[in-house]
Amino acid sequence: MKTAEILLAVFLITTGACTKKSNELGSIANPIKLLFVPSVDAKVIEDNSKNFKEYLEKKTNYKFEIIIPQSVSATIEAFGAGQADVAAINTLGYSIAFEKYGAQARLTFIRNGSATYQSEFIARADGKIKTIQDLAGKKVAFVEAASTSGYLMPLKTLKDKGIEPKETVFVGKHDNVVRMVYEKKVDAGATFYSPPSKEATVGERFEDARRLVLTQYPDVEKKVIIISLSDPIMNDPIIFRKEMADDMKLKIEQALLAFIETAEGKESFKAIYGVTGLKKANDADYEPARKLLKNLGKDAALVD
Repeated sequence: MKTAEILLAVFLITTGACTKKSNELGSIANPIKLLFVPSVDAKVIEDNSKNFKEYLEKKTNYKFEIIIPQSVSATIEAFGAGQADVAAINTLGYSIAFEKYGAQARLTFIRNGSATYQSEFIARADGKIKTIQDLAGKKVAFVEAASTSGYLMPLKTLKDKGIEPKETVFVGKHDNVVRMVYEKKVDAGATFYSPPSKEATVGERFEDARRLVLTQYPDVEKKVIIISLSDPIMNDPIIFRKEMADDMKLKIEQALLAFIETAEGKESFKAIYGVTGLKKANDADYEPARKLLKNLGKDAALVD
């Protein structure tokens, strides 16, 4: 082989290797896509997710792209389309992503020392609805069809008790459910419940969805009351794309665990999801949630 041909071959091999490296997951050209399912105002997530991006990039040396999808369903389908690598998602949304695309749970949220949470039905304190039985024949607001605490768990509660509302509406977010009830646009609503912090002050007595509108409605705790709680279920997980390299998953997992131990991390997790801690988890931890999904007569077709 002539010298010129040898040099050309070396050039092509080197260039190909560089191109491949530049397109690797975690590079500038192909950043890790981190999705935050919206449960609060998108601006709150956008502002606080910048802290995640900055810390994770510094800790892992990977590049990240923060994405705020429109819904749980959109997040699930992003895994199927290769447009999601890591996501904070609700429990049953993960269950669907697991069944359809093999998404893996690696971490779970801790809220005020608890690894589980519940759904709640809420109603106006000055209204006629005082118990869950009073929901029969009433107008009830839910979050969305793929929401764990905002639809599926409350649906199970209603089915178990043989209660049928007259009308149901989906309003997209947990804070919207509380607003609809507060403004008397519906008779009742279903949303998430987390136990109050033991260290809470008088102005921070509750951690359920009502806290999301506290700034807008300072008297929400008095005007909107809890009438029923569901059985507990495992808190929301942080899930990973099945095909991601194990060493990359571990590195990101460790970085997230370290981030929540920082002052900035605590503030960011709290602002977005009301989270006070993280712990390691696996798919087996969420088997009860998958059983709940099946018991409701639903499967992966829920989001088709």
